[in-house]
Amino acid sequence: MSHVGVPRGTVRKRRVLAFLATGVLTIPALAGCTSSDRVTTVAIVAPQDVAAAGRDAVADGGTVNWAIDAMPTTFNAFQADADATTTRITGALLPTLFPLDTKGTPHKNSDYLESAKIIEREPKQVVLYRLNQQAVWSDGREIGAPDFVAQWRALSGKDSAFWTARNAGYDRIERIERGKTDTEVRVTFAKPYGDWRSLFSPLYPKQVTSSPAAFNDRARTTLAATSGPFRLRTVNKGAGTVTLTRNAHWWGSPAKLDSLVFRAVKPQDRVQALVDGKVDVADIDAAAAHRVVAAARDKGGNGQPLTHGPGSEIGPAAALRSWALAHGSDEKAAAAAQASREKTRKAAEVYATEQDGLRDYVVRKSLEPAYTQLALNGESGPLADERVRRAVARALNRQELVDIVLGPLGLPAAPLGSHLALAGQPGYEDNSDALGEQDTKKAQALLADAGWIRGGAVKKSDGTKAGSKGEKVKGGEHGKAEPTDKATKAGKSDDNKPGDDSKPREDEDISPGHVLAPAPAAAVQSAALLRQADAFTTARAVADTGTAESARGKVTGQNRGPGGAAGAYAPMGTAAPQAPAKAADSVRDTLGKDGKSLTLRFVLPSGPGSESLRAVGEKISSMLDSIGVRTELIKVADAGYFKDHVASGDYDLALYSWPATAYPATDDRPIFAKPVPATDGSLLVEQNYTRVGTDHIDQLFDEALSELDEGAAQDLLKQADARIWAAAASIPLYQRPQLVATDRKLVNVGAFGFGVPHYQDIGFKKPQAAGSPANRKK
Repeated sequence: MSHVGVPRGTVRKRRVLAFLATGVLTIPALAGCTSSDRVTTVAIVAPQDVAAAGRDAVADGGTVNWAIDAMPTTFNAFQADADATTTRITGALLPTLFPLDTKGTPHKNSDYLESAKIIEREPKQVVLYRLNQQAVWSDGREIGAPDFVAQWRALSGKDSAFWTARNAGYDRIERIERGKTDTEVRVTFAKPYGDWRSLFSPLYPKQVTSSPAAFNDRARTTLAATSGPFRLRTVNKGAGTVTLTRNAHWWGSPAKLDSLVFRAVKPQDRVQALVDGKVDVADIDAAAAHRVVAAARDKGGNGQPLTHGPGSEIGPAAALRSWALAHGSDEKAAAAAQASREKTRKAAEVYATEQDGLRDYVVRKSLEPAYTQLALNGESGPLADERVRRAVARALNRQELVDIVLGPLGLPAAPLGSHLALAGQPGYEDNSDALGEQDTKKAQALLADAGWIRGGAVKKSDGTKAGSKGEKVKGGEHGKAEPTDKATKAGKSDDNKPGDDSKPREDEDISPGHVLAPAPAAAVQSAALLRQADAFTTARAVADTGTAESARGKVTGQNRGPGGAAGAYAPMGTAAPQAPAKAADSVRDTLGKDGKSLTLRFVLPSGPGSESLRAVGEKISSMLDSIGVRTELIKVADAGYFKDHVASGDYDLALYSWPATAYPATDDRPIFAKPVPATDGSLLVEQNYTRVGTDHIDQLFDEALSELDEGAAQDLLKQADARIWAAAASIPLYQRPQLVATDRKLVNVGAFGFGVPHYQDIGFKKPQAAGSPANRKK
């Protein structure tokens, strides 16, 4: 539910991103994480928030409904259209040999492995796997060498009949041999491969990987055999559910739950699903999280109004005015006011009922293993010049951008310093100094060096560039001052002023010949209440302005001109409003070159849930404006945001996310690989959607990939990261927030961060001792 994200080409046990922006809410801050704790080279790590509990505290039985975005398109995690749902479900069904811990480091899974290590380095790398001899598939067959061999042959790339997403790592294997038994697997590599732990996760049974028909087609809708704490029971597309039940053949700690149901619920429908009790676990956006937190705070049932929801934003003066209008003598205005009040009342009742349902949930929060970046398309246009990209990057105050998203959530809010590792991961180092800190003057100097000067966007009639001595640059549309108050533009009053100003009030001057009819008692009372509301509002304004005279002119609307539009005319002696200096000088501030202005197309998603992403984009636009770079904000439908704009290269600036990985030499190389021309004249970019790369960066990735010494590999990757920073095509901003609503009684589930779920340990807390508050029944 947060920023636009894209999956990596290599598919393994990791989170795939395909959703939109998280908003902002206020949630109590994590203990011990303050701004004073921030460091640069070792960033703060947000812990998991999963309500951890020992197995002895978890009740046996029950069903958990887990929200997923949509039904899985495939159960084959190695196909191109595998997504987050595929990863989530297969995690409970299939072996992962080296799952990640909370710091993003792979560790041996003892449920499947007794050991796995490099036993030979020369002349060739050899890895020996010793499998847990109790490990079996759901059909009773032991997990062994035949499964490894079948998966290698399917993913090696040598047989094009297998439709695979990528072959990284498997294409380096020379052969796989059985050891003394089928539970010993000897893997020999033709070329050294430092990321060997990434292989065979998830591991599929040979029934899935031994033939193209099974791999390509049958594995999309079902699995012939599984091997996890749960087994696949039913797939109901009509109901939008995938049901897992406890695996009777599981040799490890048995699953606490009887069943686990993954239920398709669109992100925008998550709140209602929680209210209706249809789901127990759901990734949510910040707006939904805000409601869950507010529901717990408001408590309810005490006769006090909710602090949020319809009508809560109406102040005392506005409420009093609304009542006065609803009971006034103007029948038309009264009817409108009554209808509005009734609509608000009904909406508040619905909201209160929903809040009551949300009190059964709690928000678990952490930082997701993914980061959001500003991408600069360097294929053509101004950003093809590295100096312009560097200028754009050095205009950014990344801390301010981080604070927009993470600050209000109470999560560690520090700019990310690496493209290849996140805070807490081994090898993380802040290499942003290869680009440099924010510096407006240096950014402007870079632009000037690239030939972008003030006034360069306009040419003289004789063909010489504008901006020379003595020439005046006329203002264009950028120089127009636009009214910002919608009510003033429309000639209408705001919510704190009378709704109908077309009729004179009894305290106004009446022009000659105008006759007032005697006012009925209700009208007199209404007028008195209106004056009372005006007085209340004026008193509030006095506190802000310091004088009743200035406040009265701003609030009561007594200084009216023809037509009586409240606020249309300022009090006598008020200076005429001035357009902002920046707007008047915008053309002079705009940089240009060869008659063209330096304007960048900034593409942003327009859908609900992407509010904070747009807020970040607008803040970036403001920062670039300070160095004379204009941005054209283009808001597009979420469905086509990535495919039609980012992937196709139809943008100058864009915001999207990449998932983190424990294997950057493998997974990150295609993201930063140097694009190469294709035979048809197009550009092969792999996953490098910025279209910027260098031979040296590619070389460093290749060396790291073949380096079996982990320390040496990390040093090579740090060098690559520094050069990626220097290229200034991808500017990491912040690690994404992770917000998950869970039933209050659930344990060992929530915001996992880097870690992966231990599905067998998820369940409901055991009932409390006698006399304790009763738990809600499931």
